[in-house]
Parts: sequence; structure tokens; C-alpha cells
Amino acid sequence: MIDSHCHLEMKEFDHDRSEVIERGEKNGITHMITVGTDLMHCRKVINIAQTYPAVYAAIGIHPHFAKDIDQSTYDELRKLAKKDKVVAFGEIGLDFFRNISPRDVQIKGFKEQINLAGELNLPLIIHDRDAHQEILAILSEEKKQGAGGIIHCFSGDYSMARQCLDMGFYIAVSTTVTYKKNHQLRDIVKKLPMDRLLVETDSPYLAPSPHRGKRNEPSFVKYGAEKIAEIKGITLKEAATITSQNTLRALGMKMDSEK
Repeated sequence: MIDSHCHLEMKEFDHDRSEVIERGEKNGITHMITVGTDLMHCRKVINIAQTYPAVYAAIGIHPHFAKDIDQSTYDELRKLAKKDKVVAFGEIGLDFFRNISPRDVQIKGFKEQINLAGELNLPLIIHDRDAHQEILAILSEEKKQGAGGIIHCFSGDYSMARQCLDMGFYIAVSTTVTYKKNHQLRDIVKKLPMDRLLVETDSPYLAPSPHRGKRNEPSFVKYGAEKIAEIKGITLKEAATITSQNTLRALGMKMDSEK
């Protein structure tokens, strides 16, 4: 299995990061994509990826930190993008739930980063919270043809999911798919083609049932894969294999057999 989105760089893992990564590998997690949110954490994800063979990095400025962006930010991201094991640009997007950065500043930073990702030829990892229509409009206007990427922790409706697929994106299903009341996400998973679904933890956040309320970690991605398998009427092995292949395609990474 692949955890297509986690935050191993966060402070919650500072005391046992090696053990968490080792536990993931022992549970069959072959790749963990750890995702930066500001420049400090982008540097950290690269260091972690270069330390642990199973870990890969994504760099970008989360909408919460859009207010801190200036030209030097983009100069630094260009340099970081050249580092080994950087496979995506993100997470970038809009967060109109918390509005930590002003909305107009978020929108400006999102558009600029989409174009920077195109310049760097990196797939996108998109954060969308309470900004579904704005995300769709901006992606439609700004996304370079063929750039594609991942809609992280998908929270929209089926119509939005179909529009994202039409623009070349993959839909990442978080371990919240296990939550008893999350009927909408399970219904979307049921309707979408299996070859466009990924699974993620977003750890240390959003721990699945039966670990809800605790720290999430990459080894828990199996709970999301199990739920997808149940919904789709396939085996866990099939769900793990297909979502892993989808993640590698979404990020332009080679299968182990192709290396």
C-alpha cells in the first residue's frame, strides 16, 4: 500500500518518527508521501525523504500560510524542487473554513503556485476546505493541460469529483471514509472508477475508526483501503494494489519493476 499524503515532518512525530516509519513498512506501506506546508516544513520533508528510503516529499505553501508568501518564497521553492525525491507540488489550495490567511491572498497564492508547479513540471496536491466552487474555477482557469495531480482529502460532492477527474486529477480518499456518519464519501467512492482513487491518512490528523481521536500514522492507511475494498466488492489486496498503482501514476513515479 501507499500512503499518498501524510505529514511525517510535523512535531507530533518528532519523538518517534523512525519507529512510525518502520511500523508503516512492517505493515506493507511501500511509499509514504510526506507533504510540506510552509518553507520550514518543506525543508524538513526533503530531509526526511532523503533519510528514509520509503519516504518521498512534496513541497508547497498551504493556504494557511499564503499571507507569508513573497518572491523569495518562490525562489526557495524552485531550489527545493531540484532536490532528490521531490515528487509533487503541494499542498496548495484554499481553506475558507478557518480563513487564517485572507481569501484574496489565498486565491492569489494558489494561482501563482499552480503556475510555478507547471514551470517545475510537478503534479499538484490540492487542499480544498469549504471552497469547492472556487477550487474548480481556478483549476479550470489556471491549470496547465496535462499537469494533473491529486485532490487531497476529498470533501466535495460527486459532481465536483467528476469535474476533477475530467481535468486529469485523482481523488484521494482519507481514512475518514471509515467514520460512521461519512455516508457521502462512501457513496462517492462507490460511484467513481477504481483506477482514479488513492488512499491517504493525512496523519497525524484524521485517525480512522477504531483509532479516532488518537494520532494518525501511515500504518493506519490500511483501514481506508479496507473500507474501499468493502465498498467496491474487491479484496484488500486488490484495493491496495490498484490504489498504489494509481498513486505512482498520479505522481509520475515508476513501479518497482520499472526501476
